[in-house]
Amino acid sequence: MTQPAVSPAQHHPRLTAYADVLDRIDALLEGETDWIAAMATVSCELHHTFDYFDWTGFYRAVSDDLLVVGPYQGGHGCLRIPFDRGVCGAAARTRTTQFVSDVHEAEDHIACSSTTQSEVVVPVLTPNDTLLAVLDVDSDTLDAFSEVDRDMLEQLANTLGRQFADTSQR
Repeated sequence: MTQPAVSPAQHHPRLTAYADVLDRIDALLEGETDWIAAMATVSCELHHTFDYFDWTGFYRAVSDDLLVVGPYQGGHGCLRIPFDRGVCGAAARTRTTQFVSDVHEAEDHIACSSTTQSEVVVPVLTPNDTLLAVLDVDSDTLDAFSEVDRDMLEQLANTLGRQFADTSQR
């Protein structure tokens, strides 16, 4: 007798949660043109979906070398982060996702919160490679994030970069 196929959602429960939250975000942002409102909505939806997301938000690229805190959920974040400092700065500078299982082992990690143990930071890029922001998610749990988190947050960042490519935020 043939075994029934296992769906990806059954294989990894986080996929189900991401599918649901990404559908909600798509519906909430349909027709939205305000980049700040979009970041606020995304931060809220992600933060309240995943228990291990202890700080969820955006740092906006306000120049070619500076990030400024944008909409977020959680405790206070750093207000300004230069591209040459920390995990968020590295994501902005290299335009690549930074995946940190243990922030205490990350070179040049900026401790905006003393409780943060792990972090994933995804650049939000337009199709022409303009950096709009970085999506930063911190957890108070060591090694909280999986490849599923990385992949789904990158998918979301790509969608946001395309949808808000024409935003004039600087």
